[in-house]
Amino acid sequence: MPFLRLRRPAGHQHTLLSILRLCLAALLLLGFIVPAQAAVEIAFYSRELGGNNFPHAFIVLRGTVDATGERVEASYGFTAKTITPAILFGSVVGEVIVEGPHQIARSDRQFALTLSDAQYRRVMAVVQEWRDRRQPSYNMNRRNCVHFVGALAEAVGLRVDYADRLMKRPRSFLIHVRGLNPQLGSGG
Repeated sequence: MPFLRLRRPAGHQHTLLSILRLCLAALLLLGFIVPAQAAVEIAFYSRELGGNNFPHAFIVLRGTVDATGERVEASYGFTAKTITPAILFGSVVGEVIVEGPHQIARSDRQFALTLSDAQYRRVMAVVQEWRDRRQPSYNMNRRNCVHFVGALAEAVGLRVDYADRLMKRPRSFLIHVRGLNPQLGSGG
């Protein structure tokens, strides 16, 4: 059987090269059109005791949820609804509150990390769980702002140690959590 030799029409190589260039240009253009990856950052903050400083530990969320494009700009802390000497003697009504820009500015950012959408949903579920707790929900020794940020750290997969000596020391607690999780680096 004789070997058949197919002839290409004149200019075929030029046409194929043009098509390849056009495809490459389209792919590059699509790379510029595709929206940038979005992400939500969670930052853990603390401030020391003294004056009207409740809550002493809280989180700030900023960014955009990948799946929905929802813009996130929020902060959450947990505190006693009314700061009175009663907090020293047992459980009192507690609430999840939003920290304002002034309180955030006068607090220390201890560390931060970027969340996946699943981690963000877990954070929001923990916030809701603490909002929905049966009252009285705040207890200086068992459910304070430090416990709250610890639960949020666990929700994003961080290792947390609830050492009794740290549960009323927000800055020390968050520094300890940072130390338990080397992937966080040395600070905020």
